[in-house]
Amino acid sequence: MQLAGHEIALNCVSFTFMVPFAISAAASVRVGQAVGRGDAAGAAAAGWTAIGLGAGFMLSMSGLLVSVPAKIAGGFTHGPDVIRAAVPLLLVGAAFQFFDGVQVTATGALRGLGNTHAGLVVQLIGYWVVGLPLGLWLGFGRKMGAVGLWIGLAAGLLIAGVSLITVGRGRYGETW
Repeated sequence: MQLAGHEIALNCVSFTFMVPFAISAAASVRVGQAVGRGDAAGAAAAGWTAIGLGAGFMLSMSGLLVSVPAKIAGGFTHGPDVIRAAVPLLLVGAAFQFFDGVQVTATGALRGLGNTHAGLVVQLIGYWVVGLPLGLWLGFGRKMGAVGLWIGLAAGLLIAGVSLITVGRGRYGETW
């Protein structure tokens, strides 16, 4: 049942992720074009606009996941055990949607500045050093199962989102 619930939640968060992922690609282009023109204000505007759009969309998707998780899961299956397994994962997914939108769009904006190294380092640390070990510990050590694994993922996304914004502001100031 947990695997089926995991698949439902993964489908939902992957589906919503596609919007900020596309915005990230656009941010890379828009920021890169502004940098090429020597337009620091335009680069900043493009980067912050992308981050705002990605985060805003994901925040609205979080609201949807929190408000009707059982109905969403019910769209995939009529099995009450599978729905019960999917609901907590959808709620954890709702918790990390915002940071997922921030991290992917910030990565795109940094890519437009020519900084691909920061995204690599931040995401390696966020996911492999923090998220995966925490998820394994919660999921298996604390016997939380799939929910624990997803909480670890959420922690990694939070760290990545906050760190990428910090890197962008710290290294480039308001020039994104």
